[in-house]
Amino acid sequence: MYTLLGCLLATTQLFAQEQYQDYFKVKAIPDTTQIRIGEPIRLEITAKVMIYALKGANLKVVFPNLPDSLNHIEITDRTQLDTSGSNEQQKLFKQIITLTSFDSGRWEMPPMKFEVFSVTDGSYDSVFTEPFFIDVNTVPVDTTKAFKPIKALRSVGWNILDYWPYLLACLALSAAIVLYFVFWHKKRKPAVVAPPARPAKAPYQLAMEQLELLEKEKPWNSDVKLYYTQLTDILRQYFEQQFHIAALEQTSAELMQNIKPVTVLNQQRDKLQSILTLADLAKFAKLQPSPQEHEDCLRKAIAVVEWTKPSAVAAEQPASNSTN
Repeated sequence: MYTLLGCLLATTQLFAQEQYQDYFKVKAIPDTTQIRIGEPIRLEITAKVMIYALKGANLKVVFPNLPDSLNHIEITDRTQLDTSGSNEQQKLFKQIITLTSFDSGRWEMPPMKFEVFSVTDGSYDSVFTEPFFIDVNTVPVDTTKAFKPIKALRSVGWNILDYWPYLLACLALSAAIVLYFVFWHKKRKPAVVAPPARPAKAPYQLAMEQLELLEKEKPWNSDVKLYYTQLTDILRQYFEQQFHIAALEQTSAELMQNIKPVTVLNQQRDKLQSILTLADLAKFAKLQPSPQEHEDCLRKAIAVVEWTKPSAVAAEQPASNSTN
């Protein structure tokens, strides 16, 4: 009984060892090894990786890089790699190569080298296929008989049915052209001229409307951070449109530095500095200004916009006031 148990254990260990060592199998199987000159051979090459023997391994298989011609054998076609046979236990790679030969004789297809790399640990291994021979035969010719003359060309009678696809295409094209000119071209409606677009609001008018809306809604009662964000965005957008300063992309310090060349803006420097400083503290330092400070910032913003409004707008307002 102990002898039988020892044999079973030895057999199990040998099977497990062979199963592990045989984790990478390659084959090159031709559909025939005997052809006449120029006939194709369909060669199926496969590589099988046993995943169950390499738990958790990330493998990369490199197929042999065959030249177009080797040892009197020509490669005329290669398919893409097919992995449809893979599953959780194994990875199966398959490629079909079409071979032929134009030299009679017995030619050897040499072993083909497959390489497998482990992306996980960087290990490397290679396996070769078994070589095989291809017998290329010539067409048998009876040299005892005289050569026959080349047959003359034979003319084939013309048949209109041989050209029916081209005739049908010409007929359809002609019908389409006629229908276009008879129906569509006559009923084509004149292009509708779009009304001229209304001019966009001036930067000063837009900024004042937005500031008046803030004064009406008083958003600081519900969200102080949102209020100061909206207030500074209105001023920055006004500066961009009116004075072409990239205010929305600048910090408060950068903005104060870049308004220096704009005299009319620089004259309101103290008010603008006070607004930006309090807004930054409320947005980033979680400062809670008093209700009076909220309204004071809004009044200063309105004053900055009023002071920097274009001269054309400033000239119109006194005229309208005098009319009233």
